[in-house]
Amino acid sequence: MAKAPKKPRSKDGRFAEGNNIWTLRKSHGRTPIFETPDELWKACCEYFDWVVKHPLFEERAFAYQAEVVLADVTKIRAMTIAGLCNFLGITQETWNDWRKRRSDLSEIISQVEAVIWQQKFEGAAAGLLNANIISRELGLAEKREHSGADGEPFEREQLSKLEVARQIAFILAEAAEHNPNQPDNS
Repeated sequence: MAKAPKKPRSKDGRFAEGNNIWTLRKSHGRTPIFETPDELWKACCEYFDWVVKHPLFEERAFAYQAEVVLADVTKIRAMTIAGLCNFLGITQETWNDWRKRRSDLSEIISQVEAVIWQQKFEGAAAGLLNANIISRELGLAEKREHSGADGEPFEREQLSKLEVARQIAFILAEAAEHNPNQPDNS
């Protein structure tokens, strides 16, 4: 009868003693996509070029010699971090992780984000991109506080129905005094 092969793991899931299969691996972990800042910068510049060479198109109707003619009008394509990440074949989480953990890439990442910010800002300022969308994206939108002091909820005074009626009557009386178009009942 043939002997059963030796099991590579113990009952608790650990590798059996003497099993050194892991030492055959040539590298540990995934090889970085961009090993140097220059490689990342070059790939980002390729994205910038791609954005310029691939504008968006809008079909518009024009009147030409008393006829309606449809024509494609080129529109600027806004650069985005999401678009850059798709182009590079990485996720936005990876990009954010590189910004935090890869000190060798942090300067390039800051520079790339500045280029993207500037392209959006200038495109919106020139009316080439939707200013409302871009201003929100860049954190430039006007913000209004919809709360009480120091971000606390508004304090609302509970008024009785009698007090509400008295305040309405007072407002109406004041309005009648200041309204020159109201007929005089005297």
